[in-house]
Amino acid sequence: MRKLFTPFKLKDLEVNNRIMMSPMCMYSAGDDGKPTDWHFVHYGTRAVGGVGLIMQEATAVERRGRITGNDLGLWDDSQIEPLKKMVDFVHSVGGKIGVQLAHAGRKCEVKNEKVVAPSSIKWSDEYPIPSELTKNEIKDIIRAFGTAAARAVKVGYDTTEVHAAHGYLIHEFLSPLSNKRSDEYGGKIENRVRFLRQVLIEVKKNIPDDMPIFMRVSATDFVDGGIDINETIKIVKLVKDFVDVVDCSSGGLLSPRINLYPGYQIIYAETVKRQTGVPTVAVGLITSPEMAEEIIGNERADMVALGRVLLRQPYWPVYAAHELKDEDIIARQYFRGRYT
Repeated sequence: MRKLFTPFKLKDLEVNNRIMMSPMCMYSAGDDGKPTDWHFVHYGTRAVGGVGLIMQEATAVERRGRITGNDLGLWDDSQIEPLKKMVDFVHSVGGKIGVQLAHAGRKCEVKNEKVVAPSSIKWSDEYPIPSELTKNEIKDIIRAFGTAAARAVKVGYDTTEVHAAHGYLIHEFLSPLSNKRSDEYGGKIENRVRFLRQVLIEVKKNIPDDMPIFMRVSATDFVDGGIDINETIKIVKLVKDFVDVVDCSSGGLLSPRINLYPGYQIIYAETVKRQTGVPTVAVGLITSPEMAEEIIGNERADMVALGRVLLRQPYWPVYAAHELKDEDIIARQYFRGRYT
């Protein structure tokens, strides 16, 4: 069996292969944060297509934590049942699904919502100046992450991912470029990590002990004075007792020019794995089965997360199994369409 198609077990989570669907916003929910038929088909198709673990798009823990007015949410109990229908279907075809818990912070685009951040620094000229969070407001958001995690358990998700990347609220606390606070949440790295640490502790309190926690990070800001891979290593070490897998992305805090090429972020997953001992997910223009197999086979990461290629090819895992001459994983209903 090819390494890409070996099972991966972490606590009570066991996936059939090492392929993860990267969380990608669909901007297709209603203003109530509830999923639509689009989400049911979108995620259900990737489960049928053989993805080992689907990580649901950024799902807001507060109304003001949405990126847009069409983001999914877990800030209200009424959102549990419609999400459960989708999750139940994924499970019925042998798939596993997690949810990325998120707060947009200063990158919130929703009209008439109060935009908040660790410091009153706007993301760009097109965005409003956010209100600096008070300590009581910080505590409220930490509790919101925990409450959303408790709802995720009721929905039936197999795992949760805390979104600490791409310039959203937790990343804004982590980076010295966006965090200019002078209290215990700003300044030295231990203080900038405090919010993330408290969020992780709160999430962990609200999920079963045998449910793993993923954490998505931006391993570098690509800007002088911001987070780089060395600082990311320090961040992971400071929270590794509360994290089971690190999902290694990059960028998003500002808008620097980034040199993109196939697998450009793999080095971050490999470095975090080697230097912290925490399992990792590699992501970033991984498109060929051979590349994915090499990453897992050489133990550069424990899973590969595919994004845009799965938008183009929802049955990419079936294709990859054929290309790598592994066991045919096509659904029985589609057997007549198998590769020969």
